[in-house]
Amino acid sequence: MTTSTIDSTGGADITFRRYDAASARQIRAVVEAVYVGSYVDAIASGDPFDSVEAFMYRFDAYTSRSSFDLVVAYQGDDAVGQTWGWPLDERATTTGWWAGLLAEPEVDFTLEDGRRTFALSEIMVLRDWSGKGIAHALHDQLLLGRAEQRATLLVEPDNVSARRAYLNWGWRKVAQLRPGWDHAPLFDVLILPLPLRPLPR
Repeated sequence: MTTSTIDSTGGADITFRRYDAASARQIRAVVEAVYVGSYVDAIASGDPFDSVEAFMYRFDAYTSRSSFDLVVAYQGDDAVGQTWGWPLDERATTTGWWAGLLAEPEVDFTLEDGRRTFALSEIMVLRDWSGKGIAHALHDQLLLGRAEQRATLLVEPDNVSARRAYLNWGWRKVAQLRPGWDHAPLFDVLILPLPLRPLPR
């Protein structure tokens, strides 16, 4: 686990801690609590995909990857946000991340070797801490220093605020995809060239 601190999020000292797969599993309760405090409306909607149980089932699957990379934002001892992802390997082309792609935007778009693409899977901030720059800081903390050529993420088309933020941070939409998880919605596929060059906040 590594730690860094910034003082650019609404005047609060925010500490970022990085966890690999094994250490992420040890703070599973923290991850669940941040999800519950971040996705309040989605959980309340009753959509099976957004249930706490379904989310934590996916988290357990994600952390089975040795390359899993998690960053948690803390204010004091309290977790206020988190983000995670992993590099895509050759399985992503047929049975993994890219399996639900509706159409390839270019030839060989989905070819992966473990070094080409970093998948940013989740980014979330507690509702009471939103609007303070923590999501952007988490994004940068996770992606800075990644050695892959590009990053990708999935965002629901009607998630207007998140979609707008990603586009402002340099991402661009290239396709649409429906993951293989039960009850998964249709997502926009966004791509960001790496290495990351942080934009001014």
